[in-house]
Amino acid sequence: MAVADPTRRGMLARMRVEGPLSIQQLAAPLPISRQAVTKHLDILWASGLVRIQKAGRERLHALDSSPLKKVEDWLEPYAQEWDERLTRLQRHLEDQE
Repeated sequence: MAVADPTRRGMLARMRVEGPLSIQQLAAPLPISRQAVTKHLDILWASGLVRIQKAGRERLHALDSSPLKKVEDWLEPYAQEWDERLTRLQRHLEDQE
């Protein structure tokens, strides 16, 4: 899965905060080669999480979070269930006092 790797999650987080970035900009703070950054970007692009924009001779990589929305929608019923369980637990603990 594309977001299973911490390096890719970090790259996505940077694109979310900083906007579109070049490979050079993405690679600068990382302890990996530009070729490794390119491989990570290829995986993110194939998963639909990154769009590529041309800016002159440079290719900028931008986050496309729409695939993550699908995951969020899928997880929503589980989150609601856990919220309800925690509310019941809180009530139970309050009743014990």
